[in-house]
Amino acid sequence: MSPRSASVNEELRRRSRERLLQAAVELVDEHGFEATTLGAIADRAGSARGLVSYYFPGKRQLVQSAVHRLMWSTLQEALEQEPRAEDGRERLARAIDSILGLARERPVLMRQHMAGLLQAEGFVQCPEQRRLAELLGDTVARYGSHEVTADYPMLRALLMGAVYAALVPGVPMPVPVLRAELFERYGLDWQLGVPPESAPVAERKDLSRFFATEDRTESERP
Repeated sequence: MSPRSASVNEELRRRSRERLLQAAVELVDEHGFEATTLGAIADRAGSARGLVSYYFPGKRQLVQSAVHRLMWSTLQEALEQEPRAEDGRERLARAIDSILGLARERPVLMRQHMAGLLQAEGFVQCPEQRRLAELLGDTVARYGSHEVTADYPMLRALLMGAVYAALVPGVPMPVPVLRAELFERYGLDWQLGVPPESAPVAERKDLSRFFATEDRTESERP
């Protein structure tokens, strides 16, 4: 039997790595970060346990790459959804909605991702993160930016800030309100992207009433 070609070996390695990333997403989503072991990830992926260490230096790096892959694939799907949009404003609206949607639909996973970014290892540069950056950078360029190298990091920071605000235990901000703030910043019409069912105006009023109550309570304290 002739040996496999380099291209075949490369494809096998890519598939093996992606199975590990998918398994990590599934298990952390189901059981949380601490309860998920590298052995369990390897078993779910149908891979030898030694392959995990071959591809990733540790569990935190593996999970961060897995979430970046999820974000990239979710964003790509949103951008390519029919009817496909070439208009930069529609593409930016879809990008915002896809990332905020993950905060709403995968809170355990995204909360762990945000916590992982604040650890000593910080931000992991990996192929999945680079693909996500390329998609967001292209979106910013199509929106009309003439300084993508400056405007892309700002969009990334605003999206991560919105995700964090949506996931803070005990005091989460409503996703429609966060969406409205981002859309207002970028001058996007509310009907673009995938508008949520609830109206942000009503939720903003509820939020204003909440803070007004808190301010009164604070002023009444001795």
